[in-house]
Amino acid sequence: MVARAHTVAFEGVEARLVEVQCAVSAGLPGFTIVGLPDKAVSEARERVRAALTAMSIALPSKRITINLSPADLPKEGSHFDLPIALALLAALEIVPHDEVERTVALGELSLDGTLVAVIGALPAAMAAAESDRILLCPRACGAEAAWVGATQVLAAGSLAEVVRHYTGQSPITPAEAGEVTQDPAGRDLRDVKGQERAKRALEIAAAGRHHLLMVGSPGSGKSMLAARIPGILPPLSAPEALETSMIHSLAGLLGDGGISRARPFREPHHTASMAAIVGGGKGAKPGEISLAHNGVLFMDEFPEFPRQVLETLRQPIETGEVVVARANAHIRYPCRFLLVAAANPCKCGYMTEPARACAKVPLCGEDYLGRISGPLMDRFDLRLDVPPVAYTDLDLPASGDTSAVVAARVATARARQQARYADLPGVRVNADVEGALLDQVATPDAEGRDLLSRVADRFGLTARGYHRVMRVARTIADLDGSAQVRKPHVAEAVAYRIAVGTKA
Repeated sequence: MVARAHTVAFEGVEARLVEVQCAVSAGLPGFTIVGLPDKAVSEARERVRAALTAMSIALPSKRITINLSPADLPKEGSHFDLPIALALLAALEIVPHDEVERTVALGELSLDGTLVAVIGALPAAMAAAESDRILLCPRACGAEAAWVGATQVLAAGSLAEVVRHYTGQSPITPAEAGEVTQDPAGRDLRDVKGQERAKRALEIAAAGRHHLLMVGSPGSGKSMLAARIPGILPPLSAPEALETSMIHSLAGLLGDGGISRARPFREPHHTASMAAIVGGGKGAKPGEISLAHNGVLFMDEFPEFPRQVLETLRQPIETGEVVVARANAHIRYPCRFLLVAAANPCKCGYMTEPARACAKVPLCGEDYLGRISGPLMDRFDLRLDVPPVAYTDLDLPASGDTSAVVAARVATARARQQARYADLPGVRVNADVEGALLDQVATPDAEGRDLLSRVADRFGLTARGYHRVMRVARTIADLDGSAQVRKPHVAEAVAYRIAVGTKA
């Protein structure tokens, strides 16, 4: 007789159902796991054996075979311990077969039978709900998995608790969802002295999710400005929070089962590898661009990143997803993020200050920013020169609106976009609009079209650049509360497109 339990194998953010089959038969004593297990799964037999021994359950002197079906799907991770133990207990008729078959289980076993937290509880709960099964997981993962709400989640502290539950001695109380963590008070835009034009660019970028490049000398406030973007972004909607949390669950970044409504803000160092940025490595894990999904990816010292890493950003920026292709994995992750990049104008950083510039000016600036290829530069909707702030200005009182005021305007603009694109799947903000829909919602009035045509001819805008100007103008009109894109909106969008002395 074959006993069955169920668990999941992860392919990106998708959790694929895996059937764990256990057969106890006559023959030479042994414990074999088949079905493309990795090293961690193969070692589960020793952890399961020790956990059962700690519960005074002796394995029979028979041949025990565990098959992980489908057999051609690679199985990775320690979360297979619990379903293997469940299938074995069902085969030994210690727990009922039918109850175990209606369960999706995941969890790592310690040698004393305690259940250890594992990653991926949230996607596993989604898979359990789709297959109309309950989810059994370690207690530390229960609050996270319970956020799905469409299935019952049982969170146990040990294998002994699981046995008592299935034998009716002590049923496990279903887990409850963790609390929504509140983002602490962020940094305020009024902390930045001067740079009013840069603050306006941040507002536009946040309102329409437009990629932003800031170029300025060291100490001009680029990083300070970028750090204040989370304070003006609206909180994640419920679907966005679930999407983002599923990726963070796979990366082990969810703490205490709580889900945050704050948008992610990722700032990798310029020494980060390609696998760290776009995803990959062992198991093809999500990279920074996916961890920043629905949030912000801030890349300081942008030209210092390896050229190969920068070029890999081009396709994800356009498509909103990345495919991590490896010899043994072909994984797709979502990555709709707001890219904010900061760069010095040259290697020494002082090209715009004659008294401090090096002898290689202006060639050093062309060489340095030339590390950013034309196709990648073309994907920045907003390009901004950030001039240095005079030390005399630092004693002036704070100016401009607070982050709360700007955030209210951004939220209003995003609400207009959500209402406009409510019936269009995959379109949430103006940055997502393309094709005929872009012509429908963002075509300027007659004066705006004339200005845009002259600018396209004068500066040689690419087709992508032309459409990106239209998207930015649409966002500026939304911030202005205008249903029609007008000439002033186009003029402001164009000014940000050609602000930095680079290809339009």
